[in-house]
Amino acid sequence: MAQQNNAAARFDTAQEKAKTLTEALPWIQQFRGKIMVFKYGGNAMISEDLRAAFAEDMVFLRTIGICPVVVHGGGPQITAMLDKLGIESEFRGGLRYTTPEAMDVVRMVLTGQVARELVSHINRHGPFAVAMSGEDGGLLRARRITAQVDGVETDLGLVGEVVGVNTTAITSMIEAGKIPVISSIAPEIHDREKHPDHHHGLAGLTGEILNVNADTAAAAVAAALGAEKLVVLTDVEGLYANWPDRNSLISSLTVSELREMMPSLVSGMIPKMGACLQAVEQGVPRASIVDGRLPHSPLLEIFTDTGIGTQLTPDGLTEGAWKHPEADYRVQPVTY
Repeated sequence: MAQQNNAAARFDTAQEKAKTLTEALPWIQQFRGKIMVFKYGGNAMISEDLRAAFAEDMVFLRTIGICPVVVHGGGPQITAMLDKLGIESEFRGGLRYTTPEAMDVVRMVLTGQVARELVSHINRHGPFAVAMSGEDGGLLRARRITAQVDGVETDLGLVGEVVGVNTTAITSMIEAGKIPVISSIAPEIHDREKHPDHHHGLAGLTGEILNVNADTAAAAVAAALGAEKLVVLTDVEGLYANWPDRNSLISSLTVSELREMMPSLVSGMIPKMGACLQAVEQGVPRASIVDGRLPHSPLLEIFTDTGIGTQLTPDGLTEGAWKHPEADYRVQPVTY
């Protein structure tokens, strides 16, 4: 017997799907051919379903003509591997103190585990993803940083912040129709101001590899590529004006408004909103944080009129004012 269904219910479902598609149409037209950078990590990695959903989102974007670039971390996986190997994991000022022994684990986990898993998920849908390390071809360059702990400048070991992005390798992958998947580690560049008498060859590299924050690395990559948007996946719905009041979720704010809020943010939100601030102040027209625990949250943020997270825009955003930077991009520090 032929299967019978409620015709009215089927029509209503089809109408809702059609409404979703037509709502997405102007955004697809606006973003087609544009680069978007996604910071992937944390809770978006915690389950097979979420990993698969994120991979599907990236393939969908690439298929409709948008150019996604993924920058990933892997804090939970790094911690688990350090524990498994009996290597002590210490945090100072909210950042992981990274010894040479721990750095070997960071490189192994990010490039050998997290990147490979994501590339595998994406490539189930076609030969799209290409894994790239921040140390490949000097893709990223970083300088060491310290942390303030109780007002005292504290060493973090092999930890740095991105100060340069060489975009040539990334853009060549984009032009070939690929999805770059970049691990957040970077070779250390010689700091001439602190050590003017040291010489490290024409490239100016010290030979060390640094552990860099994936949020700020994604912001640097977005600015360097002249991206249309930075999307940071996190473990909350967005930025709240009056946390923990969940009715105070902010859908959109400007750079000036965020700068006023920064001193009052909880510590976990500072790196993520700081990355958004860095990206927008260096030319990216839009930066958003979205809930990585929700399947397909990047698509919901990009292709719906209201979005689902918190979007940051420049003061007085003028469409079309952003010009692409030089290929070898120098990252400017952002203070707040």
